[in-house]
Amino acid sequence: MPVRPKKSLGQHFLRDENIARKIVNSLRPDQAKSILEIGPGTGVLTKYLFELEGTIHLIEIDRESFEYLIKQFPDRSGAIHHGDFLKDDISAMLTKPAAIIGNFPYNISSQIFFRVLDNRQIIDQVVCMIQKEVADRIRAPHGSKTYGILSVLLQAWYDIEYLFSVPPQVFIPPPRVQSAVIRLSRNQQAKLDCDETIFFRVVKAAFNHRRKTLRNSLKGHFQLPEKPHDYFSLRPEQLSVGQFIELAQMLGD
Repeated sequence: MPVRPKKSLGQHFLRDENIARKIVNSLRPDQAKSILEIGPGTGVLTKYLFELEGTIHLIEIDRESFEYLIKQFPDRSGAIHHGDFLKDDISAMLTKPAAIIGNFPYNISSQIFFRVLDNRQIIDQVVCMIQKEVADRIRAPHGSKTYGILSVLLQAWYDIEYLFSVPPQVFIPPPRVQSAVIRLSRNQQAKLDCDETIFFRVVKAAFNHRRKTLRNSLKGHFQLPEKPHDYFSLRPEQLSVGQFIELAQMLGD
């Protein structure tokens, strides 16, 4: 390998070119003015991305990978950034409608999705490879045991498609889990029918105590109505995204 995979960064480099092309082909480049690849590693997706039209940027936290990519794509060096997607200001790299793509490090995939949510007015599309368990959790319907914070928050603003599964043996080193590729597409919900800050707070507080009823999990965080709605006797996984929006409306009044 031209770059040594680092366990501390959760690096598992894809070595199957057919899967790499399939991931890039899952993008809808005609619907994106700019594309940002997170953690390009050895550039297995990058070479196919650079075949697309539009503005392409890469952000790579690993210095060794960054230097390797500069050598591999010297004519595109201005598009390759050494930085941290979770901390850096990425607005200069993104032009709406923007797309995100990448083989996300499994240990920080949830943090990446929260960062996507922070930039939901710019990011219209995400194509990513993540742990299959996380993919299943994100697209879980209400009533499911795996339905949780990210399920509600992402489904509020994105349509989520499970595209295909990826076996461990196509990576170096092979992960101990199954992987999956999903696509998130921004829905038509420009703004929720509630205070969005309260919506985030309600969802997080509810699922932080998912075995409790909503009355018990929320009473320490919000002033509950004198005549609580039926929702307050339910557990958080029983509420749909729309019902969480209603709940945020009640608590925001």
